[in-house]
Amino acid sequence: MGGLRELAAPFVAVGPSGVAVRDRLKYLTAEDERVLRLVGDHLGALASRDLKARCAVGLDHDSEGWAGRKRALTGVSSSRWAGSITKATHDQWALARRGQVAHIQSLEAGVRMIAHRLSLPIGEKGSKHAPGGYASKREWHAKARRLHVLTERLQALRADWEAGVVHVVRGGKRLLNTRHHLSAAQLTEEQWRIRWQAERRFLKADGESGKRFGNETIRVTPDGEVSLKLPAPLASLANAPHGRYVLASRVRFAHRGAQWADRISANQAVAYRIHEDPARGRWYLTASWTNPPVQTVPLATVRAGGLVGVDTNADHLAAWRLDAHGNPVGAPRRFGYDLTGTAAHRDAQIRHALIRLLHWARRHHLALAVEDLDFTAETTREKHGRRKRFRQLVSGMPVARLRARLVSMAAALGITVVAVDPAYTSRWATQHWHKPLTSRTRKPTRHDAAAVAIGRRALGHPVRRRTAPPPAHRSDEQGHRTVQAPPGVPGREEPRPRIPGPRTRSLRAGRGAKAGDQDTQHRSGRPAEHESWQQDPLSLSL
Repeated sequence: MGGLRELAAPFVAVGPSGVAVRDRLKYLTAEDERVLRLVGDHLGALASRDLKARCAVGLDHDSEGWAGRKRALTGVSSSRWAGSITKATHDQWALARRGQVAHIQSLEAGVRMIAHRLSLPIGEKGSKHAPGGYASKREWHAKARRLHVLTERLQALRADWEAGVVHVVRGGKRLLNTRHHLSAAQLTEEQWRIRWQAERRFLKADGESGKRFGNETIRVTPDGEVSLKLPAPLASLANAPHGRYVLASRVRFAHRGAQWADRISANQAVAYRIHEDPARGRWYLTASWTNPPVQTVPLATVRAGGLVGVDTNADHLAAWRLDAHGNPVGAPRRFGYDLTGTAAHRDAQIRHALIRLLHWARRHHLALAVEDLDFTAETTREKHGRRKRFRQLVSGMPVARLRARLVSMAAALGITVVAVDPAYTSRWATQHWHKPLTSRTRKPTRHDAAAVAIGRRALGHPVRRRTAPPPAHRSDEQGHRTVQAPPGVPGREEPRPRIPGPRTRSLRAGRGAKAGDQDTQHRSGRPAEHESWQQDPLSLSL
């Protein structure tokens, strides 16, 4: 027990702080599309110039420099467009810095793991928690060379971090690299160029509370009319007063449309983004806003009526309902999903599985208990070596995407989510719950047992079971006893140790494995008559 790490306390997950809804801009005229492309290209060029200036400053950036960049952009756009561009630049630079930290941590984990495995003799077996040495001299030599490569990358990345240098590509690094693999992407150069220009356009405006309909730059009225303030060099394209251009399309947000209408009616801030999908030939408008912080439900209130323990796996969610005492109720449930195919298909599969889980929990008015998973350190290829299928299994689990989706969807339905420490849940569940939950009519998996362990930890109960004591002998004179072991009894939460030897009645009396143990017999003055009971492998709840 001394080698086990300290478990973190369960906590109620905080709901999402922002909302984003999208609708298609239908029935745009050719003139509308031309104006949108001209404005987006002009503002995109300004955004690229501003990002270059921000990256050149690095760590020497201050509020005065920010104000100077904004003043330089105001003359060729407008004050509000300049504010949106500089804020987007700042957010992109900060995101790149966070990506640098994550990359440094990944390289450090790989360097440590390779150095550890190189220090072991060739062919040495590994343990359950640490891999062994490399299998052959050839592999050892290849990994030694890779260690030098990763070390150089790590040193260069640390130097960039200390100097404040970031590497950002407006339009996306993936799309940029696609230019060199057009045949594999099944694109022509012209098609790629159209997508590249569409990604580099800038048509995004931050909201402003107190202004008309919450946004003066891109304005959407309650009846769905969309208009935007044109930059100063393109003011001649206006078809409405005050240098504005009104689109022929009308929008109607089907999802959270009532919330959006309430915000713009109260002149609260709403940010808008207009973007083109060249593959489909469509234009979209995305509206987003932030929610005020909401007081979370106390953990004691969540535990009062029980909850649903959920175990996340590579292809399904295993769920089991538990009462307030931590006992499984009913049968386990399984919500499967298929993570093959396109990103849109994978995202739809996750949403479908989560909505079925949430609807089932809402019917029973129960909260959800999930593991606070983070596989950042587990996905390194250096830890698991040639176990490619296992690496793909761990990397394929939608940990971050599922966690974000679950919290936001649960908040929309009014369902509380409790996050627990994932340490030892699967191992202890298999040890203490898998066998007792198995019967002739029910064959739960170890993932179902893990859901029980997660739920018990969220309820504040230990994963290990506390069982009823055995009777002193086979008669019924003492009746049914369910006395719990006092806290001072050593091993009260542990199963009874298996005593080696025959377990049949083939041996003569006095020859069994427990014949010499008088404490287990009904003898006058023995501990079995006066002291506390020993552990039994059967559960009180079953």
